[in-house]
Amino acid sequence: MGKPACSKSPGQREHPVLFLQALFLLLFFRHVSSQCKILRCNSEYVAATLNLRGADRSAGYCDALRSYSRCTRRTARTCRGDLAYHSAVHGIEDLMIHNNCSKEGPTSPPRPRPPPNHQGLEPLAMCDYEKSFVYKHGQAPSYQHCAAFGDPHIRTFHDDFHTCRVEGSWPLLDNEYLFVQATSSPVAKGSNATVTSKLTIIFKNMKECIDQKVYQAEIDNLPAAFEDGSVNGGERPGGSSLAIRERSAGRHVEIRAEYIGTTIAVRQAGRQLSFSIRAAEEVARAFTEEQDLQLCVTGCPRSQRISRSECCRGPVAAEVARALCKEMLPVEDVYFQSCVFDVVTSGDANFTMAAHGALEDARVFLPNAEKLHIFQAGAGCPRVSSSSFLLLILTSGLWVVLLHF
Repeated sequence: MGKPACSKSPGQREHPVLFLQALFLLLFFRHVSSQCKILRCNSEYVAATLNLRGADRSAGYCDALRSYSRCTRRTARTCRGDLAYHSAVHGIEDLMIHNNCSKEGPTSPPRPRPPPNHQGLEPLAMCDYEKSFVYKHGQAPSYQHCAAFGDPHIRTFHDDFHTCRVEGSWPLLDNEYLFVQATSSPVAKGSNATVTSKLTIIFKNMKECIDQKVYQAEIDNLPAAFEDGSVNGGERPGGSSLAIRERSAGRHVEIRAEYIGTTIAVRQAGRQLSFSIRAAEEVARAFTEEQDLQLCVTGCPRSQRISRSECCRGPVAAEVARALCKEMLPVEDVYFQSCVFDVVTSGDANFTMAAHGALEDARVFLPNAEKLHIFQAGAGCPRVSSSSFLLLILTSGLWVVLLHF
């Protein structure tokens, strides 16, 4: 066997004790930023070192210090300028030197989660999120809605609305329970417009309720089953709490995940896919700092956002697109603006159905009907003058006829 990863002389054993005393002061430091997670790192280090005994004590300290160091690196971005954070970082470096700990090596195992307290609930009720939530909190859970449709447009859980230039694969959701990835590609060869051409949805394993299930949809392939051919969560007692059903053959699939209070709609309109979700707020927020790229949570990165007011040149004139979209979307909100943008840039009238489907999903999924319509001034194509519109009116009628037949 090789040498242990760390060793410590008897004269150095007082250093962890002194550090722990300083650490407890940091735990109660009043000015720690609410965004900085250094207190969590501190508490994990304390828990890992409190009960170290015997011959493995030195190696255990080194394992705990390496875990502590890794934790501080993960939270570095949100802890800049935080006194407690910088004190911890310097303290770790000093202790690793004093204890002759190598930077590379094993780390402390994570603390086990306490077993869930489901006393008083029937076994199957644990897989009914709403019933379980009411039992524990005495009130119904709150819900949030997110959608991605068209070129693509993102409505976030916080009711922000972005139009994105994203191409390739991007995560819509990445949390403790769900992973959803959308893949975008050009609507046509040489086009700047992109559409969602593939969706991958992973329902992560939940011991009491479901096996892990994967759903994949691609253009012209909207299956009414999970990847393994099943239509529910498996053979576990709560397997029926995850179910998939076809609402319209090849056009609309709905997945209900009652065990996490979530419903998902996947649609195809023309040559594009759309995604809508109603998720329990607690589920939507169940992610770590490392899972910070989620379009449903933060929207499109700023570098990937585009203005819908830049859509006035394309295969279809803006006023023609307005006439088409007005048939399906009488309210000139962001769904209407998105429809006009998509029809203008793509020349495809099927985008009217994509925006209409997203609006209908929002109508069903939004907990507050007053938030259905979002209005963003100056975000859509500006209207042409009345004289210019008269010149377009015959063309408009011709386009409506051609695009419908």
